[in-house]
Amino acid sequence: MRRDLAVFVVAGLSAGTVRAAAQATGTTTFNAPYRAFVRSEIGVLLSFPNGGGTALEGAYRIASHGFDLGFKAGFFTPSGAGDTELLLGAEARQRVITHTIDFPLDGAVIVGLGGNFVSGASQLIIPVGLSLGRRVDPPGSSVSIVPYVQPTMYVLAGSTVINHVRFALGLGGDFRLSRVFDARISAGLGDSEGVSIGAVWVH
Repeated sequence: MRRDLAVFVVAGLSAGTVRAAAQATGTTTFNAPYRAFVRSEIGVLLSFPNGGGTALEGAYRIASHGFDLGFKAGFFTPSGAGDTELLLGAEARQRVITHTIDFPLDGAVIVGLGGNFVSGASQLIIPVGLSLGRRVDPPGSSVSIVPYVQPTMYVLAGSTVINHVRFALGLGGDFRLSRVFDARISAGLGDSEGVSIGAVWVH
């Protein structure tokens, strides 16, 4: 049943043709299906959306029983003469699928609330996604990798928003380089295109 649900969600959420913002703050910073930390993590994220511009964000996540809660804040500076946008958002991640012999991936539901804020063109963003992946531990190496996919649906609101429901497919990898440090990379396809990189310290 869980495998059928995962396949259905991936198929339904991977479609999309109109470029949109991604995740709770409008950047292509997607999430692995499980957390890398025990208590908390703090990091810096850098994003480059297709169409130009650069986003710089700080991120903080905390564990809370079976799920974790993350907060992000930063700025997006568009290329050209556009105004700098303030980025604010929060995301919750809940593990819902554990791998089995029949279905080899772990999965988590990602739900967020946030937006990008600029005079006359602010947007509220509500993303709902399913992250699917599995940790890989290469033999003889202290580095571990979590490759994943995250099909995501976005509900957007704002005076300049035309399409209020949009879809994207996130592709990513979390690289555990030491006991306390992760490097992360993700990319968006569909309604959210671009790449993001991050440096995260876990506790």
